[in-house]
Amino acid sequence: MTSGQRLDLLVVFVSLVLYAIAWPTLQVTHHVPAGVQPVIAGLAALPLLLIRANPALGWAISAAGALVIPIVYERTGDFDFPWQVVHVMVIMALLLAVSMRAPLPVVAVAWMSTSLLFLADAPGQDGRGWAFGLTVLVLFGLLIRWLVLSRRQLAQQEEVNEVERARRAILEEKARIARDLHDVVAHHMSLVVVQAQSAPYRIDGVSPEAKAEFESIGATAREALNEIRGMLGVLRSDGQLAENAPVPGIGRIDELIEGSRRAGMAVSIERSALPTAMPDTAGLAIYRILQESLSNAARHAPGAAVRVTLTGEDASTVLTVTNAAPPGAPAPATGRSGGHGIIGMQDRALSVGGTLTAITTPDGGFEVRARIPTAPAGSEAHIAPA
Repeated sequence: MTSGQRLDLLVVFVSLVLYAIAWPTLQVTHHVPAGVQPVIAGLAALPLLLIRANPALGWAISAAGALVIPIVYERTGDFDFPWQVVHVMVIMALLLAVSMRAPLPVVAVAWMSTSLLFLADAPGQDGRGWAFGLTVLVLFGLLIRWLVLSRRQLAQQEEVNEVERARRAILEEKARIARDLHDVVAHHMSLVVVQAQSAPYRIDGVSPEAKAEFESIGATAREALNEIRGMLGVLRSDGQLAENAPVPGIGRIDELIEGSRRAGMAVSIERSALPTAMPDTAGLAIYRILQESLSNAARHAPGAAVRVTLTGEDASTVLTVTNAAPPGAPAPATGRSGGHGIIGMQDRALSVGGTLTAITTPDGGFEVRARIPTAPAGSEAHIAPA
């Protein structure tokens, strides 16, 4: 049994006890016909049953009974108070519950109405004392209410702080991993650059073609190393924010194409009606999608020609990367390797409000088409089945 259920049982028990007291003693305080006594006793004691479920409704019933009973039924000669003691106890308990739980306008109405009721019906000058006591009771209930509310807010704030501490710990661990990744990758990529640049001097009889290939490897490795340092190197500096780090954009498309050509790919590019200015996020998305598309074409269609087009349409820039079928036997087209390249490009386009489709062309090649808006939009990215 829960604590709430135990409290409900206690309320029912107390209400029944008070009812058992109010019914037999009603004839001592008021001239009430015997057949009506159970109802009048119920009005005095049973509204207490609502103290947890709806204290405002319970108070309203009890106050209405307190207003009507002195008017309808006369008091006995030995009793000059307008209500039974049970009735007074119940209405005070309900007023306290209202002040602790009901909206503040309801609290104000209940306090004023109850005070006026006692001022009007209490004998002699007792009404003033009762009104003062009821005011103290309401203030006490409000004090408890605000204390409980402040403790609840404090508990919620502590929970938020705990979540924030956990989140900060995760971010710190991710930053540490990123720094380690930067150190490891930067070290090995630096070795690749040094070996590629020094190979023609360390190895005798290197042909001009092999020397050009070594230079291409070194240039590609340097470019990759620069990007890694741009993305992860900022983690080693407390004074530089990641968003201030230089990021590639549409202005570096030619470098990307040239790097692919140095790697032996036959890449052509066409541009038309491009906007004069473009948000950094849109430029970065176009750059990364083109980078991934060229990488996929090199892996899955080696030797195939690749055509890149960049076209400005309305408020968007359309990037299309099409590779022909690979020479010889048909090979899996771009994006069908089971990896995450297409999904990553989809997420990249979606992050700036763009769309992306990836389809197999009729000649066995593959085409990636991305539409990137020059301003954020609410469209969703879609992937066509490959």
